[in-house]
Amino acid sequence: MITGLDHLVLLCPEIVSGVAVYERLLGRKADWRAEVEGGGASALFRLGNTSLELLAPAGEGLRGQRLAELIEAKGPGLTTLAFGSDGLVADRETFVRRGLEPGDITSGHSRHAETGAERRWQSLRLPDEKAGGIKVFVVEPGEGALALAPAAADAVHGLDHAVVNTAAPDRALAFYGAKLGLRLAMDRTNPDWGVRLIFFRTGGLTIEIARRLSEPEDTGRPDTFWGLTWAVKDIEAAHTRLSASGFDISEIRKGRKPGSRVFTIRNGTMNVPTLFIAHETV
Repeated sequence: MITGLDHLVLLCPEIVSGVAVYERLLGRKADWRAEVEGGGASALFRLGNTSLELLAPAGEGLRGQRLAELIEAKGPGLTTLAFGSDGLVADRETFVRRGLEPGDITSGHSRHAETGAERRWQSLRLPDEKAGGIKVFVVEPGEGALALAPAAADAVHGLDHAVVNTAAPDRALAFYGAKLGLRLAMDRTNPDWGVRLIFFRTGGLTIEIARRLSEPEDTGRPDTFWGLTWAVKDIEAAHTRLSASGFDISEIRKGRKPGSRVFTIRNGTMNVPTLFIAHETV
């Protein structure tokens, strides 16, 4: 079954500068650096309830050329949701029965560029058209899975939610809920905000599907990534740290969820609209 969101993929033009930006943003060092077969470079940030993978073209090879073409055409940004599984063979059989037409299970391998440590996993891809145009993988971690490193109070400790924009909310409901099997936590239309929000919970975070009421429903239009909201324990300390790091950020304000406070990162995140959030504890 699906256990959570294993990782997201952020495509960036060059890995060294990309890592430098996200180390400053997240307040923690990258946990994994590796070359990618076919002309690419990867860096992984292991967070409390998911991971963020930066992927960039590097060297010669067809993969590197393809990554460079994507950046040239669309710019940097989020490309992929990779959900975690604790039984990929059984999950694939379920996806077949539900009409998702999953790809074959393949084995993956990565070697740390500095330490030589190795990670292994198995994964499958769901067709983009079945996922509303979003690249979706399902991954079963294997040997060498990364352990979570502790985070400072002003650093990101997890992902609160990822937002996907849709013009076809019923399609999204069917894919993430009935077919992928995520738990539907909320489906609410708020005319004051001009949006319908659909929340799916998995592995301690939320996949938020947003449909703008001002736009007509259109099943022919693909879904797109909107942004990410990162969770911190001390929002004042995080605000101070990011301001000192040179990010253009808003003031801290009350969030939509009772007991939450947020601030916006206005730029410098490689085309990823970004919020930071902290929740009051009782």
